[in-house]
Amino acid sequence: MKKILYLTICLAGLFASCNKVLDIEDLSSYDPEQVWNDANLANAYMANIYNMFGNWSTGAEQRSEQLTGIHFYPDRITITNGEYKSWDYSRIRLINQAVQDVNAGSLDQAVKDDITGQALFMRAYAYFQMVMYHGGVPYITVPQDRYEDDLYVPRNSTRECFDFILQDLDEAITKLPEQIAKASPDYGKIDAKFALAFKAKVLLYMASPQFNPSNPFDNTYWEQAYTVNKQAYEELSASGYTLAAEYADIALAERGPEVVFAVVNAYPNKVAVWDYGVRPGSESRGPANACPTWEYIKMFPMKDGKAFDDPGSSYYKTEAELLQSYWENRDPRFDKSVVWNGKIYEVSGKSGRRQYTALGVAHELDDFGVNPRAGVNSTNLDRYSGFFIEKNSLLRLTQEEVQQYDVDFVLMRFAEVMLNYAETANETGRTAEALTILKQIRQRAGIEPGADGNYGIDATSRAEMREAILAERNIEFCFEGHRFWDLRRLRMLERLDGTTKHGVEAIAVNPDGTEMSITQARAQAASYALEADDFKYSLLQVPLSGVKVNSLPDTYYFFPIQESVIDKNPSIEQNNNWGGTFNPTLE
Repeated sequence: MKKILYLTICLAGLFASCNKVLDIEDLSSYDPEQVWNDANLANAYMANIYNMFGNWSTGAEQRSEQLTGIHFYPDRITITNGEYKSWDYSRIRLINQAVQDVNAGSLDQAVKDDITGQALFMRAYAYFQMVMYHGGVPYITVPQDRYEDDLYVPRNSTRECFDFILQDLDEAITKLPEQIAKASPDYGKIDAKFALAFKAKVLLYMASPQFNPSNPFDNTYWEQAYTVNKQAYEELSASGYTLAAEYADIALAERGPEVVFAVVNAYPNKVAVWDYGVRPGSESRGPANACPTWEYIKMFPMKDGKAFDDPGSSYYKTEAELLQSYWENRDPRFDKSVVWNGKIYEVSGKSGRRQYTALGVAHELDDFGVNPRAGVNSTNLDRYSGFFIEKNSLLRLTQEEVQQYDVDFVLMRFAEVMLNYAETANETGRTAEALTILKQIRQRAGIEPGADGNYGIDATSRAEMREAILAERNIEFCFEGHRFWDLRRLRMLERLDGTTKHGVEAIAVNPDGTEMSITQARAQAASYALEADDFKYSLLQVPLSGVKVNSLPDTYYFFPIQESVIDKNPSIEQNNNWGGTFNPTLE
């Protein structure tokens, strides 16, 4: 795909000045005689659409309790604004053009099949995003002619859309290469194994409470979801997909055994903003824009797999005790994901470097706190929390190189396939199967197995196992952008509604517990002599000013169709949870 980057750029220019009718592009300058009779141009056409899969996003978890920032202020989503609207018919037009035109060209049949398979998958993927947002949408499968076709197309039912998505995926699976090798020059393109795993995810959503609110866990869709999720797990496992040996290596050791599909990055042609956005300001090109909250720090289990305040834990603590020693005896994923005050954090290749956040001690672009003895005000109280993200960071990059981050973006990994399977197993009464999967995830994490070999999992009922799976997803996929969508899929957004967020201020103390002078603390920090337990800790609400409470009404289980879309096409009905008549659920 890198070899045809220059063709992609040239081809993208063909679509830069398109007029839109219902977001359908006028491809009057598009010449199928050229594109579909030349394999390089055909592949470049398809590569131009691959940006639909996104890239690393530092703010993906600001929607949840994981990161600072009150993302959902009151009335963030309305009918008239563009927030949380997915209406991607310009891309659908490009995809449908490929499906229609590729078979009219003179390319080898194997090339035609591969391109058709990619396009069908892309169409299913794009429609799934729209259905996940809004419920049923017009499912258009041919490139519409603005003069001859009826463009006032009504919405298909949500059930019809799911059926079409699954049909597209089934056909794509038959045409795509079964599995693209990690060392192949085609790595980064869609294969049948990814398509199968994605189909399993679609069925998980189809069965979910989001689409079945009156019968969330006993509807008939769960059994089909289980069958396909189990198939995906077993087929991918048999094909060599497995959990990476080290949690920290999932993305950083590129093309590893856990990667099901990745967006390929390569400096200087394609980079991402991850390190630039998660590093403390003193080691980046500006302040960090993604900082973990105290609420999320508490959610990490202890190293025996149990919650910090579980009386059955060998590492039981009250919340007050945890605040003064939150880094001790935690799930090993905590150390590999989070940076805290006093932690060894050898960013920019600086051996022995510790990260500090204490006001008056830390660099002004790293500090967080209100300690009056510091004699200076922090400028970070509305964006920082006293914690930073280490997960997936390329610590070897120097400050000058921080914008050269080019780690491949892992869109789907085998752990997600496993946990999707575990969820469907549990909801169909196969709790033991779900437990087996959770134990594998926790074993890889490095959690202690315990006397019973259950890695701290006490769940026995379906409801308890559901919570255990949700909690595991919250930790395993930390900062990857899953949490909000998991809660929405399960109709549990009330867990975010009305919540506040906090950070942790650090103040250096002497061995007797009295506060250390700022001068002395700064001198010791300069040689990295101060460790995490040389500080005392207190909570500060974040952001310190402005909106402080999340607002997520029940209407957010399906987002509205933008009013401007309905104005252009009166055949489009608004969702019934936004004043219209369209039922976006499967009921």
